[in-house]
Formats: sequence, C-alpha cells, structure tokens
Amino acid sequence: MTIWRFAAYLLLPFAVLSLVWRALRYPPYWRCWPERFGFVAPLGARRTIWIHAVSVGEVRTAAALIAALGERYPLHRVVVTTMTPTGADQVRALFGERVTHCYVPFDFPGAVRRFFDRVHPELALIAETELWPNLFAECARRRVPLALVNGRVSPESLRGYRMVPRLVRATLECASLLCAQTRTDAQRLRNLGAPDARVRVTGNLKFDVAPPARLVEEGRELRAEWGRDRPVWIAGSTHRGEERRVLAAFKRLRAAFPTLLLVLVPRHPERFRAVARLCRRRGWRVALRTATRGAALERACDVLVGDTMGELQLLYAAADVAFVGGSLVPTGGQNVLEACAAGVPAVFGPHMFHFEEIAALALERGAARQVHDEAQLAAAVALYLEQPELRRAAGRAAQALVAANRGALERTLELIGETLRVERAPLTRTHVGAARDRGSRGDFR
Repeated sequence: MTIWRFAAYLLLPFAVLSLVWRALRYPPYWRCWPERFGFVAPLGARRTIWIHAVSVGEVRTAAALIAALGERYPLHRVVVTTMTPTGADQVRALFGERVTHCYVPFDFPGAVRRFFDRVHPELALIAETELWPNLFAECARRRVPLALVNGRVSPESLRGYRMVPRLVRATLECASLLCAQTRTDAQRLRNLGAPDARVRVTGNLKFDVAPPARLVEEGRELRAEWGRDRPVWIAGSTHRGEERRVLAAFKRLRAAFPTLLLVLVPRHPERFRAVARLCRRRGWRVALRTATRGAALERACDVLVGDTMGELQLLYAAADVAFVGGSLVPTGGQNVLEACAAGVPAVFGPHMFHFEEIAALALERGAARQVHDEAQLAAAVALYLEQPELRRAAGRAAQALVAANRGALERTLELIGETLRVERAPLTRTHVGAARDRGSRGDFR
C-alpha cells in the first residue's frame, strides 16, 4: 500500500493529461476540476451515506439502491459520486435535488483525505468493482464501513489484478462487505484475497432495475412517430469500430426489408457526431434524435442516431429487435437486460466477458441470440423480423428472465444493515434495526 501511495503521485501528471484529453473531445469534462482533487463543497454536520457509481450504467443499476437508502434513512444526506459527466447528468436526471452529486477524487492520498474531511461519510458503498487502494484504506483508517455492491470480476479484470496481488489483497481487506453478483464473482474475489467471511452472493442489481411504468406505452407512441408500418432495428451502446459492422449488416438487411429503420445509439456521447458522419459517408440518410424528438420522422430517413442520454430503454421499447453493442469488438459487451426488460429480443456478439452470466442466461431462456460477424448479425435480425411469433416469444422470455431473477436489492439492503449492526452495534441497534422493521425511517445513531 505504501508503494501505491508513492506511485499514485508519480501518475498524477498522466491523470491530468488524460482529463485534458477527454475534455478536448467532450467539453463537459472541464466541469468541477477541483472536485477531482478532493476540493468538494463542505457538506456540514449532517450524517452522510456515500455511494460511488462510475458512469451512466452504474448509476442506473444503483438507482433503486440509492432510492431505498434515502427512504430507509431519511435523516441522512445521500451523496453520489461519479467519474464521468454523463454519469453526473444521469444522477441529476434520476434524483434532482434529492441527492448531492460530486465527482470522486483521484486516488491520491491528499485528494482522498480532503474528500473525506468535507463529506464525512458514515457509510461508503462502491458499485460493481472499483478498487481504489487509497480510498479503501482511508475508509479503514477512519473506521467507515465500506461495502462493495453488485461486485463483479471479469476474466480480464482478474488477470490485471493478479499482476499486483499484494495491493489487491490489502485493498479488499479494507472492505467490510463484498456483495458479489454470482458465485463465480465471489470465488474470484476470494482468490484475490478477500476475507471469506465478508464475501456474499447477492445476485445482480441490474435485474432489479424496474423500467418506467409507462415505458411500453411511450415506446408505442415513439414508434408511431417513426411509422408503425416500418420495421425497426436498434443497435444500442455501440463502440468504436462496431458501427461499421452494424452498417454492413444493415446494408444486407435493407435488401430484404427496404423500409427498415436503423436506430444507432453510440455508447459514448463524444462520438455522436462522428457516428452520424460515418453513416452519411456510407450513403445513408441520417436524422438525429435531438432534432426529431416529438415530431414524425421523415419516411426517407434510413438511420436515426440516438444522440441523447437516458433514453436507451425507451428506444429499445420502440424497436422490434435489439443489437447490444460492445460485443462485436473486444470491449466485453454491454447490459443485455435493458433490452430484455423492454420485451425486445436481443442479439449480441462473441465478446460478452463483462456480462458472461447474463448472456448465458439470456441464451438459455431463448431471449437472445449470439453472433460472430456482420453476416450472422444480419441473419439473426432477419430471422426475428421474418417470424413475428418467434420475436414475440423471445420478448416474453426476455421479460420473464428479468422477473425471475429479481431480489438482489433486498438481499443487498439486508446485508448492509447487518454490517452496520456488527460494526457499529451501540450506534445502530435501535435506529437501524427499527428502520428495517418500519421500512421507511432510520438513523445510524
């Protein structure tokens, strides 16, 4: 750990250069630079629950947990940190003034100490598997219970962590609770040195992300704007190098389905314009979601580029078939469950190592198909478009898959409560225990 503290300062110039590079490509990264170094606005004496969720996906996954903690412990301020400005925008869109947002500090000792001095968290929750040695160590030093929630360890991450085994072990030992998505993730955490007694399998919080109540209805309304009689294929959360393959598949599909509309949604907002230019260079007539929202889409439009944030599940609900990106290129895939929850059959590529368990379940239940290239992608989409009954059956299987695997939220909340009672028994026995019984009130005192 001491070596990492020294190394972290050596890495400071590279961190700054990386931030500058990101800001040049996507200007919102210029926001709130002091917060990156721990200079957040002091939050006063009010008790604080702190949740860290890196970006949009993690925020959406943790949203139900954040809301539940706010309801169970109303005397506490809830602080949510993110790494990206798109994550920050998602926090504001979901919670408004109900939570406080700031950026997580770089993992330098001074920055982390300043953050803790200003926020004073009584509980820290880290979403998925963000292992920051100085941040974890500061929680341990200040005796702040820290829980890793919805934890996962992909094979790629496992290989990286094994390059610094002592550092990873020391970091994991600082956590009070490690909630793993699957038994495989739990075993990988133990293999990395996590104390066995602190590792629990809770399931995947992504299954508990409830779609908005009006999602299906709003999807139908949006479909009407696009044209009810034309088939719609969405390619969601695509990455660099993937759009070319999607467009190649689209060209094949248009030969069989001349009115097919492609809704193309890049994963990263800084790439919206570049993807639109790529589509135009390939000869397609392009419209932007921001320019057509609330209006009928011109019949001549071939590709609608989804250049908005927070609408992906709505766009899924308006489509017939979904391709889930990050999977035709070796980035590990994206969340299949957003399409499943919308009742849309999913197609994904061979690179799903970040979502291997979910991908396997979706294939097993008949909710998705896996392909290896653009030719197979076109064939899989064509199959769903040609056979409405197969498409509807896959959509029902997708929704049933999500419904059958819910429950991670309650298991996680229960374990958080148990951890607090063990680590702060004199402070929590009355209030936290009573809060759980009453369901809506609570305090850590």
